[in-house]
Amino acid sequence: MSTTLEPTVTSRPAPNNIPASHPTADQTSHSPAHHIRQNFAACRIKFHWLGISKSLNSDQKTQAAQSFGAAGDSISAGKKLIDTKHDAYQALTSLRSQINAYWKDNSLPYPEAGLRLIRQDRVAEFNSRLEDYRDQLNAAAQMLAADFELIKQAARIRLGSLYNEADYPVSLPEMFAVEWDFPSVDAPDYLRQLNPELYREQSRRVAERFERTVELAEQAFTEELDRLVNHLAERLSGQEDGRPKVFRDTAITNLREFFDRFKELNVGSSEQLDALVVQCEQLLRGVQPQGLRDNETFRQNLTTQLSRVQSSLDQLLVERPRRNIIRPALAASATPSELE
Repeated sequence: MSTTLEPTVTSRPAPNNIPASHPTADQTSHSPAHHIRQNFAACRIKFHWLGISKSLNSDQKTQAAQSFGAAGDSISAGKKLIDTKHDAYQALTSLRSQINAYWKDNSLPYPEAGLRLIRQDRVAEFNSRLEDYRDQLNAAAQMLAADFELIKQAARIRLGSLYNEADYPVSLPEMFAVEWDFPSVDAPDYLRQLNPELYREQSRRVAERFERTVELAEQAFTEELDRLVNHLAERLSGQEDGRPKVFRDTAITNLREFFDRFKELNVGSSEQLDALVVQCEQLLRGVQPQGLRDNETFRQNLTTQLSRVQSSLDQLLVERPRRNIIRPALAASATPSELE
């Protein structure tokens, strides 16, 4: 049975898995990188998921290719095992999306595949929330299992001679699971005595990753704010068929949710970005979506002010690559003694 995997994992929280030892020269006690090492923990999530398709065997490919006058080994083909539009299956995929969204909304990016960083004082809350999601996922898998025989009957009719009972698991619920853990990302302490030179090299790499984390976080926040502000400004400006453009309440509420996440996860790496977030938050203070729909003058005034924020964000996005070049140069300038 094929399985789709994403990031690995157990559900044991380890709040202090990022020691703040041995900062580099630019990672002082007041630097954003040092702040992250002191206050954030690495987290990893992994899904076990039922494969919904399977490749045809060589005989089946040959048979399929004959209708095109092609050789069987020159084509690739597969069969869809279950109806992904089934309500119970869609409930499972919706939960997977919710889990991923919760993870990403409450963490900072980290330059290692499958890892993100969450605040240490949120680890217990995060662990509890993931346990709730795991229970919901188990319940949804049981709902799909209740209809599994009907789903297979429908597949037997739909697939014809391609149907193979062996493609399906004997027990379905175990095929859907989420796991998580909190791995250490610091240099292994045993290397300090075993191989000091290797320990220094590993420490240097860890320091560089945290510098990169600062860049990734700043980039993600800037790009998200730019996207949200542009979307709201575009909805508020101009007309369609002689009437003001329609916009959903989420054009406002998504920005307010961003402000909350920014306050929780911001590491203070950019005074310009901090100022733009404050400016944008003040512009939307007390603003109600219906009020914007009902008052054309109000819409125009807000659009004008948002355009100024847009210009500043555009400039910040242009300048960002230069700052990304400068920061690694600072990290590389640290001497080996500063890493010990």
